[in-house]
Order: sequence, then C-alpha cells, then structure tokens
Amino acid sequence: MRTVVSLFDFSGNMVKPWAENGHECLCIDTKHSIRADRTEAGVTYRWGDVRSLEPTKLPEPSIIFAFPPCTHLTVSGARDWERRGLAALIDALQLIEAARRLCEWYGCPWMLENPVGRLANLWRKPDYMFNPYHYGDPYTKKTCIWASGGFVMPTIEPVTPTEGSKMHLMPPGPDRQANRSATPAGFAAAVYKANKEVVS
Repeated sequence: MRTVVSLFDFSGNMVKPWAENGHECLCIDTKHSIRADRTEAGVTYRWGDVRSLEPTKLPEPSIIFAFPPCTHLTVSGARDWERRGLAALIDALQLIEAARRLCEWYGCPWMLENPVGRLANLWRKPDYMFNPYHYGDPYTKKTCIWASGGFVMPTIEPVTPTEGSKMHLMPPGPDRQANRSATPAGFAAAVYKANKEVVS
C-alpha cells in the first residue's frame, strides 16, 4: 500500500480518515519540527518546504492533498494586497506552482485547496467549490478545489449552516490562522469515502 501525502498540512485532519483505515499517511509542513519526524495514530508529521522537495525522495503516494497558504491570495484579504506588494504574491504563487508540479509528477489522484481569491484568474478556474456545511460541518466558508489524476469530488449531503460564517467572525489571537485553515472533518471524511476505491 502506498502513502497518502498531504502538503502544507499541520493539523493532519485531511488524512485522519485514511490513517484510521490502515493507510500510511505523511503530512508535510514547515510548522513541523525540522529535527525529527513525529508519528501519531498512523500519521507521520514531517518538516518540509514544498519548493525543495524532490519527488524521488518521497514515498510513492496513492493520493495527494495540498493546502497552500492563502494569506496573499484569498479575496477576504484583498484590502491588504497593495500594501503586501508583489513579493508576497510571487511567494504565494511559487508555493502553488511547487505543489502543482509535485502533484502532477506522480500521476495519482490529487486535489489542491484554496479559498475564493486570485488563483481563478492567475492560474485557472477551480474544478469544484464547496462549503463545510455541504459535508456535515454546520458553517459556511466557500472553498475552491483544483483536482486531477482521477480525484473524485464527494457528493454533497448538506446540513443547515447553523453556525453561519464563524471563521470570518473568529477573534484575533495566536491560534486564529491555524483554526481558520484547518480542514473540516466532514469534508475529510467525505473525500475518503469518495476516493477509497480509486487509490491503490
């Protein structure tokens, strides 16, 4: 069995359903320890900058997920784009391109996630869009998915978004960014269910 690889993944939420069902899972992010890998509940957390990852030195993936930082790309931050300047945008796009190239290098199913923002104009239109309430988490946060290699977008099974746009209302604090960007558990479970038969 090959490895489920998740890029820019600090929480591990996306791969937990896979790990719970016996898959080896690897989450790569610059927020993990640079000195040693950490393994918990079947998920290995490894430091890594996607721009310098060599495909031949990674485990052969069965499916790849990528969650590049959206700070300089999301429309919710548009008022700050001019002040952040072109260097911030270039850095963000380099991360996107590095993730895309890595995903496509293997030829396996893959998906790349980012909120509504500049990518639709600077790269291409997303293949899919969803809100967390489409998969059981009762809040809204319109999210784009770019995918290829046979990735299957799960069928929508919506619930009532009783918590509204809770991510946008989250107060400032040290955990705000991590909490806002964490993958909704319902979406992660739905992706596993939809793709478990197409990965090898």
